[in-house]
Amino acid sequence: MIRFNCDYAEGAHENILKLIMETNMEQTPGYGEDHYSEQAREMIRELCKNQEAEVQFFVGGTQTNLTVIAAALRAHQCVIAADSGHINVHETGAIEACGHKVWAIPGADGKLTAKQIWDAWESHAVNESYEHMVQPKMVYISNPTEVGTIYSKNELEEISKTCKECGMYLFLDGARLAYGLTSKENDLDLETIAQCCDVFSIGGTKTGALFGEAAVIINDILKEDFRYIMKQKGAMLAKGRLLGIQFIGLFKNDLYFQLGDHANQMAQKLKKAFQKAGCSFLVDSSTNQQFPILSDQILKELGKDYSYCYQERIDEEHSAVRFCTSWATKEEDVDQLIEDFEKIWEKCKSADKR
Repeated sequence: MIRFNCDYAEGAHENILKLIMETNMEQTPGYGEDHYSEQAREMIRELCKNQEAEVQFFVGGTQTNLTVIAAALRAHQCVIAADSGHINVHETGAIEACGHKVWAIPGADGKLTAKQIWDAWESHAVNESYEHMVQPKMVYISNPTEVGTIYSKNELEEISKTCKECGMYLFLDGARLAYGLTSKENDLDLETIAQCCDVFSIGGTKTGALFGEAAVIINDILKEDFRYIMKQKGAMLAKGRLLGIQFIGLFKNDLYFQLGDHANQMAQKLKKAFQKAGCSFLVDSSTNQQFPILSDQILKELGKDYSYCYQERIDEEHSAVRFCTSWATKEEDVDQLIEDFEKIWEKCKSADKR
């Protein structure tokens, strides 16, 4: 079975494993207060061109999201997200379990617009019963989104401007940020993201690390007592240096961006093969997640040798599925999938003609 169902099926890049082994028997302070973690923080600050940014490391994405949101919101406040947003769909109610409502609004191709955010905020602000409603205080977006789409620089700047006008924090979930920043359609960089967001994350788990996410906190208000809240949420890793070391490995010699670019190239190769066969797509993604619409018959045949994720039913005979490439996807595996898909496609077409 060749897996295209996620971008974290493999372990870690060999450079990261080598760094872990080389430093394995060193003694360092715990809880992220070691010199490796500080070196990683400096590397991230340099990429963001912001020496005042606070950088804290987490094991996983859900842990990062729930801790950041819990730190930002008071008991009566909520976070706005697209209806397809990770915190709304794929985190088992983690945000609500911490006492905060996720206000989900319909997103076009997984994205929110500045106007949607303004309208949501205004619908609360002008309501005579506003004190009887949760108060929107944070906007959550992800880049790439759950369906592989990305925000442009102009879109992010407009959202940032709207959040500031409404007195809301902007939080960008970057669990797959490497794949967004290396998309051929991307015009964002870490400096711009740091200028626009109050807090954002840089994902390592899905981009070559064994595990690890970095939360980059820009807004001084959110920095206050943040490590207390990390500890309370079980997010302060005793062997914190294991996180710092991995981010050193990722950002040394631009490995992070090289791995993101590789996954995107593999995904675009697969996308072209689907397009050549005349497939339509649920969304137009320029990153490592592709969502072709295929017949149940084709999916059944492909499922014998390849794993993918079911997305949604389109009609009685067709479904949209997700094929996801990763930093470690082998080109020969992509080529084999394309070859087998083309054979199955032709076989099904011939059967339909009969």
